[in-house]
Amino acid sequence: MRQTRRRGRLLRAVLLAGCLVTACHSRSEPVPEGPADGVPVQISNHNWSDVVIYVVRDGYQSRLGVAGAASATSFMLPRRMLGQAGELQLFGRPIGAQGSAFTETVIVQPGQWVEWTLEDDLSRSAIGVF
Repeated sequence: MRQTRRRGRLLRAVLLAGCLVTACHSRSEPVPEGPADGVPVQISNHNWSDVVIYVVRDGYQSRLGVAGAASATSFMLPRRMLGQAGELQLFGRPIGAQGSAFTETVIVQPGQWVEWTLEDDLSRSAIGVF
């Protein structure tokens, strides 16, 4: 009877050790968010004002950054800022000037980038996905 108990304890210890070794040596590492997980956004601002750029998602605006007047600016948009199907809508508000610009909603797939050209008359601005 004593031997049976020892064998039972030994068996449990071996099983527990096996589980611990397997858990400690698993290769499940979190995947860092890198350039492959982001969407490049290039903005050509032909406007005379600096323009604050926002991402619109579910009716809420999240600031992306500022596109300097008469210059080109690039941003890396985290994929988490896109909608579930990869939809994207941008909004621009000039600093110290009237008006604003909304893009239509576009779908961005992995490996694509977005180019938004802001014209002097913001209502003539255009977006493209490449």
